[in-house]
Amino acid sequence: MESIIRFDSKPVLRDPILIEALPGIGNVGKIAGDFLADTLKASRFARIYSMNFPAQVIPDEDCVVSMACNELWHAELPDGRDAVFLRGGCQANSPEGQFVIAQDVTDIIMPYGPSLIVTLGGYGTGLMADTPHVYGAVTRKELKPDLEKAGTVFNPGQPQAGIIGAAGLLLGFAQMNGVDGFCLMGETSGYFEDHKSALAVVKVLLSYFSIADADTKGLEEKAKKIDELSKQVKAAGNTDSSRDDLGYIG
Repeated sequence: MESIIRFDSKPVLRDPILIEALPGIGNVGKIAGDFLADTLKASRFARIYSMNFPAQVIPDEDCVVSMACNELWHAELPDGRDAVFLRGGCQANSPEGQFVIAQDVTDIIMPYGPSLIVTLGGYGTGLMADTPHVYGAVTRKELKPDLEKAGTVFNPGQPQAGIIGAAGLLLGFAQMNGVDGFCLMGETSGYFEDHKSALAVVKVLLSYFSIADADTKGLEEKAKKIDELSKQVKAAGNTDSSRDDLGYIG
């Protein structure tokens, strides 16, 4: 047995949409997904423990430990459907482990009859972007027009290295199971947690899901700090465009 699933509750979900929000390059997907989950006041209903996660427990401010895991949270979207967020502080630590966890998540969500699977991440370029693009990939081309209206850019054949980790595999499992899916990738240097890129992804999500009352002020303030940090890095001459080690990681 590689994984242990613990349910806090078993909610009734209406036409659910799975949204992956796990750490990756620039933590773009995690920041964006966590923001949306918090905005919608999501509640946790399940935890996934696995031998494929880092072998550690993490103490909190009271020195009470918690085991490395991924979590499933749910919230209602404005159109009445439920969003299910895959959240956590880690991804599996091997390609085999990534496959196992993606399959576990798929096995949990499929009985609910999901209508859409959305994955989020960063598109690492090694360069500082003044206005980060949000790049997309889809399980079928008919999904592209609505995403383009929401601000997504489709760059043929990109990323060349593929979409790896949870962001890629969950999309693959969606396609295998006949469920629509897309990935949103915020353009990022990959040097640090990129709230500016995450904000760009959030704006696409808010538009796509018609969420009108989200308060993005806190995220915008953090994005401004990224601008300041970018200026410092550029001034120090640390943005070497010849770097080739920042491929996309979910």
